[in-house]
Amino acid sequence: MATIEDVARRAGVSQSTVSYALSGKRPISAATRTRIEKAIAELGYRAHAGARALASARTDVIGLMAPLRTGVDVNVIMQFVAGVVTGAGRAGYDVLMLTQDEGSLARVTSSSMVDALVVMDVEDDDARLPALQALRQPSVLIGLPADPHGLSCVDLDFTQAGASAVRRLLAAGHRTVALIGSPREVVDRHTSYAERMTRGFVGACEAGGATHLVLPTPASAAGAVASVDTLLAQLPDVTGVVVHNEVALPHVISRFRERGRDVPGEVSVVAVCPENVATSLPVPVTSIDIPAEGIGQIAVDMLTALMRDPSMAEVRLVSPRLTERGSVRDLG
Repeated sequence: MATIEDVARRAGVSQSTVSYALSGKRPISAATRTRIEKAIAELGYRAHAGARALASARTDVIGLMAPLRTGVDVNVIMQFVAGVVTGAGRAGYDVLMLTQDEGSLARVTSSSMVDALVVMDVEDDDARLPALQALRQPSVLIGLPADPHGLSCVDLDFTQAGASAVRRLLAAGHRTVALIGSPREVVDRHTSYAERMTRGFVGACEAGGATHLVLPTPASAAGAVASVDTLLAQLPDVTGVVVHNEVALPHVISRFRERGRDVPGEVSVVAVCPENVATSLPVPVTSIDIPAEGIGQIAVDMLTALMRDPSMAEVRLVSPRLTERGSVRDLG
């Protein structure tokens, strides 16, 4: 393989000059840069993404910002990641995963490490939006901020998901319902999916005249137990529950059983979660699927379209689909 020393020798410059040309840390004359670019092309030098960017104006790498913040379910995050990786591979791109916000965005974009970005864990008023809007690289958000500022976004329509889950319970005659939702830290960050889920749930309850309660719930067995106990203390007549918390879901069902409220005999449950979560439980749960892998692939499709035509920015929300699995009882 060609080395930076080979490139310098072919271009008739020092190794440090080649390094500066690759990193952009110092200005290089147009004539010198042309010689270096020619040497890179002739030698097939591919030391890192910066070299490829200099030689071809692209890296064939997509950046994936997936910050692993407290309260997120890593298993679900990895389903989105798998979708992005699959879509990127199909389109001929590698994926550089970034798990921290601070400094990552500026570092990878200013040094031409990536051609474009997929951004996850989006908040209603996301602090990253101004920087993303100013980038020369296109980006797609998995999530929907309150004002996307012209950026492309894709996600499940969580507002409709929350409303659809409530309407299913209302149709079965349930008039006292609860949402066992995302962890408190996710809610306090005003994470987009949690905000929209709550809005949809509350709006449908109010429209249907249902008594309702929203309980942010830690993603743990202990958190699920505490939420069920709180729910039964505050709404002892509850008959319908929407669960939007994949980790808590099985423990919620177990705790209801321990408290003498069998599912679906005494309490009906609708979950909002990936399909594999709903079907893996001892009692299969009626659910609205979160098609995480599919959304990840759609994000890459949108991104490649943006790289061809920057005017293709759009917001795409996937319509929720409810699958019956017998955990909702008709009260008649």
